[in-house]
Amino acid sequence: MEITGVEIIRAAALLGAGICMGFGAIGPGIGEGFVGGKACEGIARAPENSGLLTRTMLVGQAVSESTGIYSLVIALLLIFAV
Repeated sequence: MEITGVEIIRAAALLGAGICMGFGAIGPGIGEGFVGGKACEGIARAPENSGLLTRTMLVGQAVSESTGIYSLVIALLLIFAV
């Protein structure tokens, strides 16, 4: 059984997709946790501003999640286009 160049490229693309999603999910996970924690602290200190803090938190989490979505797109390209 002989391994061809196409199989090596396919294996490298799949490995790259896994690494891409692994590292691409670390940043958004940490960022969203940090934003959520700080929003909880802010609401605990000033409950009257909970609406503003919640809206700001959700915008911050959406911006943070965009990098994870970019990683997903690159991983899908590696899986299905290569």
